Amino acid sequence: MRRLLDATPDRALVVEVRDRIAASGHRPTPERVAAALRAGGHVHGDRTVLAVVDALHRETVGAGLLEPLLRSPGVTDVLVNGPQEVFVDRGEGLERADVAFEDDDAVRRLAQRLAAAAGRRLDDASPFVDVRLPDGTRLHAVLAPIARPGTALSLRVPARRAYSLGELAARGAFGDEVHRLLRAIVASRVAFLVTGGTGTGKTTLLSAMLGAVDHGERVVVVEDASELRPDHPHVVALESRPANVEGAGGVVLRDLVRQALRMRPDRLVVGEVRGAEVVDLLGALNTGHEGGCGTLHANTPHDVPARLEALAMAAGMPRAALHSQLAAALHLVVHVARGRQGTRRVVEVAAFGPTIDGAVECVPALSVRDDGALVDGPAAVELRRLLGPRWAPRSTDGRGP
Repeated sequence: MRRLLDATPDRALVVEVRDRIAASGHRPTPERVAAALRAGGHVHGDRTVLAVVDALHRETVGAGLLEPLLRSPGVTDVLVNGPQEVFVDRGEGLERADVAFEDDDAVRRLAQRLAAAAGRRLDDASPFVDVRLPDGTRLHAVLAPIARPGTALSLRVPARRAYSLGELAARGAFGDEVHRLLRAIVASRVAFLVTGGTGTGKTTLLSAMLGAVDHGERVVVVEDASELRPDHPHVVALESRPANVEGAGGVVLRDLVRQALRMRPDRLVVGEVRGAEVVDLLGALNTGHEGGCGTLHANTPHDVPARLEALAMAAGMPRAALHSQLAAALHLVVHVARGRQGTRRVVEVAAFGPTIDGAVECVPALSVRDDGALVDGPAAVELRRLLGPRWAPRSTDGRGP
């Protein structure tokens, strides 16, 4: 017996039509959906047909149910922890989204389709993937049962626009004094790293600082995934590429750093220092390439030398050689963190200095209190020496951190 359907199809109907159309190998057009409904013995109207078409398009085009979240203003991350838990980050911490999948198979199908769109395989034999999608969104996916409570997706939305330092200051990332300091760091052409944990705004801050580079300079950016989009008229970007399913065609970051050195960069930028490329970057910064910079994952500035040491030693550089290169290559660290309310802000500037045993450590030069006041650290004098007349603080608390 036929049943009369309303304009809001239930999930079983959508699955039935989807399977019927998929078997034919065609796309879900209104005509084909209407034919599939008739073949199933359903009485339907135009509204129902269009509702089914819309549901199928959400499953087969873009990011499906997540597409509206990814396109929502201010969203930087969309996280899926199984079918019932979807979260977004608009820069003020995670908040639960009013979206849910039918089951884990639906999350798995979405993850596999997005991975395939980027030319990567995602199945039980290869249950995780980290790729950049055609629209620039970065996808990391881990299939269940490796991930619990279900297939986990992490989608990092590329910046829709480049923020200037002034705009970040207006959003509460730092006050006027730190704003002046950041501009002085860029103008002085010292080599620096922007550090912080995951999601603290390292890339956003670095992009804004690069926007303050003199427009007569050539900026060459090397990245694993294209995220840095500085508002600067002369930027050349190189992006690494993973190997294909046959294991061929990969281009690693270290190769791109070497290529960038042959492109006459006034500023060499490594979007994220995370592997063997640290050896080539330090070598470049020791051979006349001033003003180089990048980002690095680190919980505190104090952890930066150890983090660089681990990366360099994994690439075959001895500890003593790394610290020797580091002493001459890098000058400052700008550290960012997330406050209790999720706000990203600059919290410390540190300088590299020698230790008694000849190694290099990161010494606090300036800390930013919660109320915005600046506190001099042990390396405050070194900071002023590096920046010279470009920056002199108008007000600091000299009590030290």
